[in-house]
Amino acid sequence: MSTKNNISVYILCGGLSSRMQEEKGLVLYEDKPFVTHIIEAVLPISETIVLVTKNENYKQFGFPLIADIYENKGPVGGIYSALNHSDNEFNLILSCDIPNIKTAVLNTYLLNNFQDHSITYLKDDESDYPLIGMYSKQVTSLFKTAISENKLKLLDLIKTTDYNTIQIKPEDKIAVKNINTKEELTALSQLK
Repeated sequence: MSTKNNISVYILCGGLSSRMQEEKGLVLYEDKPFVTHIIEAVLPISETIVLVTKNENYKQFGFPLIADIYENKGPVGGIYSALNHSDNEFNLILSCDIPNIKTAVLNTYLLNNFQDHSITYLKDDESDYPLIGMYSKQVTSLFKTAISENKLKLLDLIKTTDYNTIQIKPEDKIAVKNINTKEELTALSQLK
């Protein structure tokens, strides 16, 4: 499947990062900001990469920035802003806190397997990863309604759609691990 032109990638860089105590996407891992690792993983997948943030510090990466349309609405707000902005039917939505994500993992599980579901995201035997997923532009209005009703639990919202999950293999768990605290970052660095 040729994905270069028909998928947009949106990296959600917003959020309060209260547990990390600094802007999560700019935290250094292996001498590069988290968001750089994610950009490197998606460059082979799409020419349309957008960072969802109003933080001007992200301009250094050379990709367009879009601010949340509705602030402080968490991932639901970020995904809505991405889908509202996108011109493509299918959109790869990624959080900014998965520095070990790899092109091969995205291709193997998501891009080569998603079908006509409204939302398809990854999971493992312990956790769901709705912020590593393909989102159809068709759910834009659903997300807007959820925001207007202040129903901001992402998984609850997803479960009202025609969604699909894809189970990853145990050896790929490190690629999808969210890093939310300094302790998790230290532990991740020690695994390498």
